Amino acid sequence: MSSDVTVVILAAGQGTRMKSRMAKVLHRAGGRALVEHAIVAALGVAPPERIFVVVGHQAEAVREVAEAAGVRTFEQKEQLGTGHAVLCGESMLAGLGGQLVVTVGDCPLIRPETLQVLAERQRKSGAAAVVLTADVPDSTGYGRIIRDQNGAVEAIVEHKAATEAQRAVKEINSGIYCFDAGEFWRHVRLIRPDNPANEYYLTDMIGILNGAGLRVAATKISDAGELLGINDRVQLAEADRILRDRKTRELMLSGVTIESPETVAIDADVQIGMDTVIGPFARILGDTVIGENCRIGAYCILHDAALENGAEVFAFSMVSSSRLAANAHAGPYARLRMGAEVGEGAHVGNFVELKNTRMGAGSKSMHLAYLGDSQIGSKVNVGAGTITCNYDGKKKHRTNIGDGAFIGSNSTLVAPIEVEGGAYVGAGSVITHKVPAGSLALGRARQVVKAGWKKKEA
Repeated sequence: MSSDVTVVILAAGQGTRMKSRMAKVLHRAGGRALVEHAIVAALGVAPPERIFVVVGHQAEAVREVAEAAGVRTFEQKEQLGTGHAVLCGESMLAGLGGQLVVTVGDCPLIRPETLQVLAERQRKSGAAAVVLTADVPDSTGYGRIIRDQNGAVEAIVEHKAATEAQRAVKEINSGIYCFDAGEFWRHVRLIRPDNPANEYYLTDMIGILNGAGLRVAATKISDAGELLGINDRVQLAEADRILRDRKTRELMLSGVTIESPETVAIDADVQIGMDTVIGPFARILGDTVIGENCRIGAYCILHDAALENGAEVFAFSMVSSSRLAANAHAGPYARLRMGAEVGEGAHVGNFVELKNTRMGAGSKSMHLAYLGDSQIGSKVNVGAGTITCNYDGKKKHRTNIGDGAFIGSNSTLVAPIEVEGGAYVGAGSVITHKVPAGSLALGRARQVVKAGWKKKEA
């Protein structure tokens, strides 16, 4: 990262080919909005205060994403071309000096290292501009890079305007540039809308700079796939696949075992520790952080979850905005949500749901329970079929269960309620009042047996 590099990310367009009511750059791939990927790449070459996202279509929504990432924005109220987009920020940009990188918000596969190479090439070459290019097997529809005999960029010729010889050129323009900022601002107003769309195009800067006796260079990347632009849902799905392949490869190389990695979806911001094992078809999303020596079973879904070392989530479980402490277990078929916490060594079993509930160290709820809005102490046993009745139709209420309590199967705890430490609740009870420490509470009718009843009925 250099303190004298400014990055402008073009993200003002609607993206009509997406067939969507949402701005194209807000569509997600690999766990981030497209524009977020562009910002992450930009942060590889410039500090956040020198990164600017050009907003336009759905400006407020795009601005919200950009500002959440710590970068700045300015608006292009009319979409009059890429050159016009940069000019809309002239009052904020022109005095910054150094280098000006212009990139795009719909190209999520560009790596930070690629922008670093681009900026370094411009810095070392002394060229007024450097164009990022690539060779592609089929260059139909792309602007062709036309070089002179010395290898400098002479022109960028759009496909429709190209001659047969120029169309045979495989080196294409990415639409990503690094300019000497001083030369850019001295010459940018020479761009004219001399095209059928009456728009101001940055590609014209190549001819303008050449005409001023300045040199334009190119840096060609080996992986043309980085330049995949997103114009429709098919390309979005392809980008998502590539980004997730990158993520699983990165994690495996850092010491994470991923079984059948082609079936697993892991978002870009997920962190996973060494010697953790991820089962097939798992989805690990958002800002999830998983420690070392954990295990995530097949078909689990984790979103914004936190697992400490040695925690395990068995198959077909869901953990959302919740935490498992060291060596805690959840599942199979468990659901933890809305701030649930499972303490160290605690177990949550099959078909148990925790919502906004903290279960203390060593406690267990192994089967068929709903525990909502509860504080459960350490070494508590919650029997199968237990329910905390936390909602009275208007408000949610808390259930508090003390250390070492025992809750019998099929108990119904009507909140607000407290079961103190060491207390017992008999199976099948409906509990509506406080249960003191060390006592036994029974809240069920006495069994009545009517001998011979079936015979009498007949």
